[in-house]
Amino acid sequence: MNAHSTELRHQRSAGIARAGYALRRGRAQVQALHQCGSAKAIALDGGEVVFLNTSGGLTGGDVLEYGLSVGDGCRVTATTQTAERVYRSASGQARMGVTLDVGAGAHLDWLPQETILFQRARARRRTQITLAPGATCLSVETLVMGRAAMGETLSALNFHDLRMIRRGDTPLHIEALALDGARLGASSAGLDGARAVATVVRVGPGAEAALEGLRPALTDPDCRAAASAPDGRLVVRLLARDGWPLRRCLARILTILRGRALPRVWQI
Repeated sequence: MNAHSTELRHQRSAGIARAGYALRRGRAQVQALHQCGSAKAIALDGGEVVFLNTSGGLTGGDVLEYGLSVGDGCRVTATTQTAERVYRSASGQARMGVTLDVGAGAHLDWLPQETILFQRARARRRTQITLAPGATCLSVETLVMGRAAMGETLSALNFHDLRMIRRGDTPLHIEALALDGARLGASSAGLDGARAVATVVRVGPGAEAALEGLRPALTDPDCRAAASAPDGRLVVRLLARDGWPLRRCLARILTILRGRALPRVWQI
């Protein structure tokens, strides 16, 4: 840096992690693994992969990408080791990308833990799940605005989130979210005072029947929940005043929809 310059050059993190599975002898087995920079993937035979960001969080200028290929007939669960944190940005935006491809007759559970947004965070995220013929998926995304236990209240941020599920070139579910200071308030046009929000999407046969079995789990007094099941797609939305009651309710919902326990990193 020039001795006469007051400009600071901040260190930025970048990471890419990708994993691939193929069906071998009736089991999903790892066939590809690539990782560099701050992004890592712990991929296990049997169909479970855990992504993690060793930088400890994201801020302006950081880049993080996860990718997964689920081979024909495989059943795979993908999650993250812990919550992702998006910190205050002095300049620029953090960028996150998730690309998930699910082969014919395969199933993917995409169950990342929550993303925690901090005051003056700036980030863009894009998640795309592409399903081959006969493929199904269960996905969840959770946002928590600050840490209630630390007394944090957000008034300014810039976060754009685009989530897409498609079968081939046909869109099945598209969800775009833009959060700024105006939408953090108590208005019903925004988050209506909620500090934690989540969306669960299940794509596959039997969505209507799954909704009926799920209704008892949607009555938690500490969470507001709504659900619908149009055309083979179950969508559940949750709002809560804090991340903890939302996570507790979410864990019940996901366990019911999966028919088995959540990954160990989700233990609460």
